[in-house]
Amino acid sequence: MFLPMTMQEAKKRGWDEFDFICVTGDAYVDHPSFGIAIVSRLLESLGYRVGMIAQPNPQKPSDFQKLGTPKYGFWVNGGNIDSMVAHYTAAKRRRSNDAYTPGGKAGKRPDRAVTVYCNKLRELYPNANIVIGGLEASMRRFAHYDYWADKVMPSILVDSKADLLIFGMGEKQTEVIARHLAGGGQADQVRCRGVCYLTDQLGLPADAVSVASFAKVSENKLSYAKATHTEIEEQDHIRGKHIIQKQGNNLFLVQTPPMEPLSQEELDRVFALPFERMYHPSYEAMGGVDAIKEVEFSIMHNRGCFGNCNFCSIAFHQGRTVTCRSEQSVIDEAISFTKNPRFKGYISDVGGPSANFRRPSCDKQLLHGLCAQRKCLAPKPCPNLVVDHREYLDLLRKLRSIKGIKKVFVRSGLRYDYMMLEKDDTFMRELIEFHVSGQLKVAPEHCSPNVLDCMGKPHIEVYERFSERFYRLTKEVGKEQYLVPYLISSHPGSTLQDAVNLAVFLKKHHIRPEQVQDFYPTPGTVSTCMFYTGLDPYTLKPVFVPTTQEEKWLQRSLLQYFKPENRRAVATALHKAGREDLIGSGPGCLIPPERSHAGAGAASSAGRAQGAKNVRAEKNSGSSKEKGKDQRDPAFYGRRGRGRSAPAGTPKTGKNSRYAKKGKR
Repeated sequence: MFLPMTMQEAKKRGWDEFDFICVTGDAYVDHPSFGIAIVSRLLESLGYRVGMIAQPNPQKPSDFQKLGTPKYGFWVNGGNIDSMVAHYTAAKRRRSNDAYTPGGKAGKRPDRAVTVYCNKLRELYPNANIVIGGLEASMRRFAHYDYWADKVMPSILVDSKADLLIFGMGEKQTEVIARHLAGGGQADQVRCRGVCYLTDQLGLPADAVSVASFAKVSENKLSYAKATHTEIEEQDHIRGKHIIQKQGNNLFLVQTPPMEPLSQEELDRVFALPFERMYHPSYEAMGGVDAIKEVEFSIMHNRGCFGNCNFCSIAFHQGRTVTCRSEQSVIDEAISFTKNPRFKGYISDVGGPSANFRRPSCDKQLLHGLCAQRKCLAPKPCPNLVVDHREYLDLLRKLRSIKGIKKVFVRSGLRYDYMMLEKDDTFMRELIEFHVSGQLKVAPEHCSPNVLDCMGKPHIEVYERFSERFYRLTKEVGKEQYLVPYLISSHPGSTLQDAVNLAVFLKKHHIRPEQVQDFYPTPGTVSTCMFYTGLDPYTLKPVFVPTTQEEKWLQRSLLQYFKPENRRAVATALHKAGREDLIGSGPGCLIPPERSHAGAGAASSAGRAQGAKNVRAEKNSGSSKEKGKDQRDPAFYGRRGRGRSAPAGTPKTGKNSRYAKKGKR
């Protein structure tokens, strides 16, 4: 049974008031891929009466008042992804649809939804407890650069006027806070792990580290980069300390140390909550909610990611420590699918932030926490890293043996660099033979070493070895399957020459991306810090940042050099990069010579015109990340956590490949 969205539904349960009311920027989808669904079901399991207000209109007070005044307080989130990302492309153009809204209609939530919702609640319920959480609140907990406003904004606690902020995966905090409020306490008095609160100087904890104030990071980019470094490094539940940041005159933000991850038993209990695994039936007449399509029959078996890519929100939100559900919990969920009349026998994914992580990266971190200023996999794997796919492989074998299940897919989120550290081919062979649906998505992201270093990714040689092994094993098992590499253009560190090198790499490997993702500076990530400051927060060394519309378009066009409409822009880019040798009819050239070439100046003008045309087109089409995966999969922003999504691309190998037959060589 869904939680009540109206008083009529509440009365059917015999309720005339609610203990807690959850307010969300998404449609109400009762599925564990949705953070608000977990929070609401957890509160229900603790014995509280919980109501849901989904996508209220800030211009209609009645939307916020329809369930009355909650006995203990409101829980507010902006949805599975930041509301600004839900509304705008990387080019800051309005999206034409929203997969988290009934019928896919765009604009059903306000910009900066958490702030708008909380301000309206504070106006209507001046004395109510308001607790915020979810990705939008979590990633904006400190003073942060806002790409859409192009300025540094204070902690979202300041602008929202909420009492308390939960960061990270909030089940433990939710229980502590709920019991505190039910016992007569106030939300702004909570001091458990995993929360942020505002206080004056007298209320500051003694055992804390300080970062530069909101005023300082707003005017000094070096201070911003140093603050980011400290904020990132203290996000470890074992060694992390309190963090203090001044927000205004005698107003300080305090982040308590991160909450301990759920144990396996606790995680199993969360996924055993009575989710309906579907959107509320009231949305059916509106066309349903598209976001459910990719996750209804998918399984999340883990949380956290020690991959820690710089452009991804997971390390700052979920954390780097990997925790997993038990095999039995996952199997029970799969068996429940077979009893669902909508299930057709296909499990769409068995994954998480990184699908093939079933344990922490090493045993040392269990006592001492994850290493500061070091990554487990990049640029080279740590010698202490423990690589073991046996448990994950055993889980996949058991899932595909369940009666009523035809196929179990692993669609994305696989760390190929982790796979390449295995001593034999057992896991990869079975993955290719049984769990790939024709295409396997992996994320090399770029090919240039300096760009990959800025991304926190392994160098491209690892991907090349993986590709060779993938196609060899694919041939050995008698299948025709392809890799789909995710790529990002215009990431900090990427010069025009780097983009040219990537185009050459794609040409060499017969990869033709159908869509390309420009780097999207979302709040709270290391890459966004680089974008804003031009500095690497770990080293404080300068980083080149492509910022102009023309430069971004030229880099993006190079990744699709084979498209006739991009030819002028590619010519401009090659002239600017001094790589005219790539214009010609030779096998290594990217584009043919122009019939009547008017010089780089004319090409540049045409490139700018094409760039403007592309931006206009993007308003309606979007990239694969913007229009597709980001909209339906909370992974990119932390709940399931693949951490990124970018263009689809398929290698064309062999004169008899099905792609060659279609004339797409």
